[in-house]
Amino acid sequence: MPRRADASGARRGGLVMLALTNARLVLPDGVATGGLLVRDGMIAAVGIIDVPEGAEVVDCGGRLLAPGIVDLGVFKVDREACRRGGIVRVGLMPDQSPVLDGPGIVQRAALVGKPDLWIHPIVAATRELKGQDLAEMAICAEAGAKAVGTGRGWIADSAVMARVLAYAAGLGMAVVAHAEDGTLTQHAVATEGETATRLGLAAAPAVAEALAVARDLMLAEETGARLHIRQVTTAAALDLVRAAKRRGVAVTCGITPAHLHLSAIAVSDFRTFAHLSPPLREEADRQACLAAVADGTIDVLSSGHDPHGPEAKRLPFSDSAAGMAGAETLLPLGLILVRDGLVTMERLFAMLATNPARVLGLDSGTLAINQPADLLLLDERAPWRIDGEAFASAGNTPFHGLPVEGRAVTLWKGGREVVAR
Repeated sequence: MPRRADASGARRGGLVMLALTNARLVLPDGVATGGLLVRDGMIAAVGIIDVPEGAEVVDCGGRLLAPGIVDLGVFKVDREACRRGGIVRVGLMPDQSPVLDGPGIVQRAALVGKPDLWIHPIVAATRELKGQDLAEMAICAEAGAKAVGTGRGWIADSAVMARVLAYAAGLGMAVVAHAEDGTLTQHAVATEGETATRLGLAAAPAVAEALAVARDLMLAEETGARLHIRQVTTAAALDLVRAAKRRGVAVTCGITPAHLHLSAIAVSDFRTFAHLSPPLREEADRQACLAAVADGTIDVLSSGHDPHGPEAKRLPFSDSAAGMAGAETLLPLGLILVRDGLVTMERLFAMLATNPARVLGLDSGTLAINQPADLLLLDERAPWRIDGEAFASAGNTPFHGLPVEGRAVTLWKGGREVVAR
């Protein structure tokens, strides 16, 4: 644990002050040795700092000090799981009960996690996520919604999707889209290929993703909207995103660690913990995703946190729920990309914090002066083994038993240390 010179907190002229010293700071342009000063919940100085008299001093012991993680696209809020995973903010998907399609529901969702975890609701693009009538986006934005989302599914009606994008563009909000052509993926639980054929699973072609991405990119270009494709997992779809970025389309895309570290072979023996949405892909697509992380095509790395208990997972594969618990493993699985030389540490935290904050329109996600002091102190070399049974949420993870490195040591939200509840 970090060493503290004064654990009681300090005030000077009415300001609460915290000085973090002897750290390796994860900055946008690299990792640098230095410290960070917090005044009243905001970053006041970064790098070489003068510690004010009476400030609470935390010696970071040479560990990494990074922006707290902004997890874009979670389906359930688990505060303790987020704390363990170094997550200070989440973009909550509209697929809740009830659906986040009205101002009252959105406002309540935004208040649930404070002060330790800030929840940024993503309002449903259409009422009840049925893909027909547009939801009250403008009123929901006033209530706290930070983006518009299609939820777990794809809006099949192109006219409706065009109106969603145009409406969101007028509000200055990004549209967070699920990219799979639902007419091809209906009833499918796997990707067409050797594994699905051998197991006899209902499967859909990987091209279902590229078809959805192509349409949504064209509509985003036509309307001038900001489009964030929550998960892009195939080579064909990634090529479309690259081309759209070159044309100047305002598109970003994300992925989860599962689609970077696992392929369709992981569902062998009908492992329902590897039943995800979109489904795991063939090895060639997985390699294309790793290349897209390395070349910057993929902007956001998120957990896809969607935990399910045994009543939903310990079923025949086709009857089980899609999704995995990911909040507690996002950081160590992301650090594998650094150790493998695919990304630098600063690029990893751009994917984990800076870029998701930008998608949501938040002034957060970097260690910069006048930004909220949302901070993560981590030991990137701490060894441990993933144990789903010890998770704070339901432990359905396809990574159970995997040895990893990297743990959150301390977390601050707005300069306030986050304590387990």
